[in-house]
Amino acid sequence: MTPGVVRPVAGVRVFKNVLVPMADGVCLAADVYLPDDGTDDLAAMSPTAAVMDYIPYRKDEAHPAAMRWYLRLVAAGYAVVRVDIRGTGASEGSNTDEYTPQEQADGAACVEWIAAQPWCDGHVNIMGISYGGFTALQIAALAPPHLTSIIPVDFTDDRYTDDCHYRGGLLRMYYDIGWYGTRMAAWGAMPPDPDSSTGDWAAVWEQHLAENTPYQLEWLRHQVDGPYWRNGSVGAGGTIACPAFLIGGWRDGYPNPPLRLFAALRGPRKLLIGPWNHAMPDGAIPGPRIDYLREVVRWLDHWCRGADTGIMAEPPVQLYVQHWQPPEVDRLDSAGEWRAEVRWPAPGARDETRWLAADGALTDEGPPAPGEDRFAADPLVGLAGGLWSGGVPYGLPGDQRPDEARSRVYTSAPLAEPITIIGQPRAVLHLASTATVIGFAVALSDVAPDGSSHLVTKGMLNATRRRSLAEPEPVVPGEPFELTVDLDATAWRFEPGHRLRVAVSSADFPNVWPTPEAAWNTVFRGPDRPSRLVLPGVPEQASAPPPSFAPSTMAVARHSAAIRPPTWQVSTDVLTGRVAVTVTVDVSFRVDERTVIERSWGSVSELTPSDPAHASARGWHVCRSIRPNQVVESRADTVIQSTATDLHITIDLVVRVNEAVHATRRWTETLRRALL
Repeated sequence: MTPGVVRPVAGVRVFKNVLVPMADGVCLAADVYLPDDGTDDLAAMSPTAAVMDYIPYRKDEAHPAAMRWYLRLVAAGYAVVRVDIRGTGASEGSNTDEYTPQEQADGAACVEWIAAQPWCDGHVNIMGISYGGFTALQIAALAPPHLTSIIPVDFTDDRYTDDCHYRGGLLRMYYDIGWYGTRMAAWGAMPPDPDSSTGDWAAVWEQHLAENTPYQLEWLRHQVDGPYWRNGSVGAGGTIACPAFLIGGWRDGYPNPPLRLFAALRGPRKLLIGPWNHAMPDGAIPGPRIDYLREVVRWLDHWCRGADTGIMAEPPVQLYVQHWQPPEVDRLDSAGEWRAEVRWPAPGARDETRWLAADGALTDEGPPAPGEDRFAADPLVGLAGGLWSGGVPYGLPGDQRPDEARSRVYTSAPLAEPITIIGQPRAVLHLASTATVIGFAVALSDVAPDGSSHLVTKGMLNATRRRSLAEPEPVVPGEPFELTVDLDATAWRFEPGHRLRVAVSSADFPNVWPTPEAAWNTVFRGPDRPSRLVLPGVPEQASAPPPSFAPSTMAVARHSAAIRPPTWQVSTDVLTGRVAVTVTVDVSFRVDERTVIERSWGSVSELTPSDPAHASARGWHVCRSIRPNQVVESRADTVIQSTATDLHITIDLVVRVNEAVHATRRWTETLRRALL
């Protein structure tokens, strides 16, 4: 069938619901954005290079933030092709998990289909944020012949260690339940847009309702690393040969993969990391926000048109080095400056070690005299540390002193000289615990002369995974062991007069599910058990002049200034001591003159500090499409209740049309806790 044509802005035509056939007969639905030459015949378009965005996020409900970069690339003369992944949105088939081998093979087939179209000149690139960044890497690893380059933003190369499901072998708590996992259950049950459907609208929707299943169940069934998580993890990147422009953010949920993958790739590559959260760099908070699309167009012009844009002659590594500033959770910008390096690791990079010492000292004078420090494992640590985010638009960390009061803390003397670090710090700890299952969190902070403590970075590791993420083993109570905790990658300059602080704890609530046992922990120190912090130091002078970027023209405002601001609340029941963290977001936007989309989500994460085994979390997501005479609403609710040995999961899905119940489904499962 001939797809419909819409013109969202002057100069842009969108061919809606172009059907892309797969080898098994299933058709994926795509929207093709092209420069407007006044005609509506897709086959008669002048050929140009294309950029594909391959995601399961309902192309017919594209948020204006996504449209922004599509329209900018079309204005530069490129085609943009947004494809609904199999079983999602308007595409045929079913969807039961993310990043399946079938999904990856479909993506490679889409690349080759686009390259063969008369409106494409044979150059196909993949660009996307988050899921779209993941799929860019996964498809590149399959090496379809016409893939010219990839531009992944806020991505991972390892689905177990650096994604939204597990952190250091510990189960993430609020995020999947209140945001991504529950959202995908709700979105997967919504119908295609009837106005732009070119297939069998009813059959596509009914198949999705009958066959799609929540992703969360698969994630919870696979609590240790293994083949399930290796699928879709490109690892060292050895199979990726096409040029890659990697973009990330230090306050994003995925700060580690960009540096790691850049070092592993052997083809042409470029790296850009700002202070940003999980958002495109022209609208991210905290800023500075830049016109990153100017750099993307220069990249595309080089690789697709052979233009001399100069982009590959510039230093390949461009990073924002953050500085201390008052740790406000709703700040708009990060203090600091841009820095460039001619390679990675940076020339002159070296490890700098600080040892944990007596009386809470952090010293650079070598291992101190033997000693030990005992502390209680407080499950409430993390309330000041911010919200881990692979999509939540807020949640920056605040002053760390409330968390530090619940942790074992080691602080350096005021610095006489500045220290700049870029990369992943690591803590090598010699520990013992009274628990058989226990995690350890290490936070590195910058303490100003006024005493305020700004979180630089944090890392966690389940001690049962101290030898292997794939084959955990219980901790032997009271028996000392060594644990190496990798902190998240960052770039930071500690100023003279400031102090470094390391806080050791056993929690990151509500980001990570509490381990089940109340515990006392011991940190050992001294020449025989040298607990220490290793910093990725770099020279004060970079190896290349700093880059200069055009500023973004987007206006941003504090989240608290919104008409309907999101919520982020911590409450305590004084009688029981039970603590709850509630986060909620409501958004609405207009797709066109006939369609309004409303979405709301939230979660409540709870625990009683004296009984961490019985933690719980519930989340909900409501997706609503409003059209004349029809309101379709899908609501998914997830609840996880833990005991010392099990996770009890319920997921309920209800779809309504004009308030009448159209479909319901439910899933209930009990899973053993695999030493987490």
